[in-house]
Amino acid sequence: MRVAVTPEEIGLVGCWQVIAVRRESCDLATAKERDEIGYYASSLTLAQYDDAGIGALIRGHWSAIENGTHYRRDVTLGEDACRTADRTGAEVLASLRNLANGLYEIERDQERTQVDSLRSWCQQQTFSTAWSLLGRST
Repeated sequence: MRVAVTPEEIGLVGCWQVIAVRRESCDLATAKERDEIGYYASSLTLAQYDDAGIGALIRGHWSAIENGTHYRRDVTLGEDACRTADRTGAEVLASLRNLANGLYEIERDQERTQVDSLRSWCQQQTFSTAWSLLGRST
């Protein structure tokens, strides 16, 4: 369901529509079905995309997230396996993972590394090389 709104009506400057997406899923282990609704705010006008186009954009967005940053953090950097119980420590580790991922992306985008995976890139880094990247990447 799509509803045209003004930014003033919902307090989001530049927002021209709110999109509600119904998701149905089933937990394979318990066979329990789940039904939820996700909401999206968009600056796209109703005329720019039809329902199928909006759906494709949303699926593409989540696919990029799951196959990009989250995959790297979960699989490559072992975030899910980390059992840090202290909230501050967990936040620090998440920040360091984000920093490593960001530095790798910058190095790769600017073609300053030939390494094709974050894991390999991280294994090559020392404090000195990472520190020099911080100054060079800004």
